Amino acid sequence: MAVVWFASRRAAAGVLLAAALSGCAGGAAPVRSGIGAPTTGARQPAPIAADNGAANNGAAQFRSLRAIGQVAEPVQVRIPAIAVSSSLQRLAKQSDGSIATPTRWEQAGWYADGPRPGQPGPAVVLGHVDSDTGPAVFYRLGQLQPGAEVLVDRADGTAARFLVDRADVYPKNDFPAEMVYLPTLTPELRLITCTGDFDRASGHYRDNLIITARLAS
Repeated sequence: MAVVWFASRRAAAGVLLAAALSGCAGGAAPVRSGIGAPTTGARQPAPIAADNGAANNGAAQFRSLRAIGQVAEPVQVRIPAIAVSSSLQRLAKQSDGSIATPTRWEQAGWYADGPRPGQPGPAVVLGHVDSDTGPAVFYRLGQLQPGAEVLVDRADGTAARFLVDRADVYPKNDFPAEMVYLPTLTPELRLITCTGDFDRASGHYRDNLIITARLAS
C-alpha cells in the first residue's frame, strides 16, 4: 500500500507537517504504483519561552487556528470538470510515522489530523491515479484548469466550495512539504496524486501532482 511520509516541527504558533505522497495506485497487485522516499528528516522543536505568568505570557493567550471556525467533517469530494464524485475515507498517521492512503482505488481520502476543508489551513485530500484494473479516482486530476470548482460536502449537510489556483508537478524525491502542509491563515485545499513517467524497473511513478485550491464560499 502507498503511504505519505512526514516529519514534524512544533512551534508556539502550531505544527508544521512535512510530507511526501509516496504512492497512487490501488488493487491487490497494482500495475502502476509509486513509493517515494521521505524527503525530510525529523526537525528539532523550536525553543519555547518560559512561563512567567499568564498575564505576561502571550503564548498562554494564544488561540490555535484549529479552534477557529470549526466545521463538520468532510464526507465527499466532487470535481465536476473531471466527473469526480467520491466519498472520503479518513486517513490517519500510522505507527511508522506515515500517513495511510485510501485503501480503495476508486475512493479519495482526507488527512483527518489536519485542518478540515473550510477551516484555516491546508486541508489535504489524496487519491490514486490508477490501479491494476484501470483508471482510479484522480486519473484526470491533471486536466484541471485554474478556476475549476472543487466541492467538499460535509457531515452536517453544508459544503465548502474551492476554486483551483494552480497545479504543480514535483519529483517524489523533492516533495515540497512546506508548500503543501505549512499552516495558512485562510482555508485552502491540496489535492494530491501521482504523475509523470512510470518506472517499470521500480514499479513506481516518478512524480507527484499537487493541485492547490482556495476557498470561494
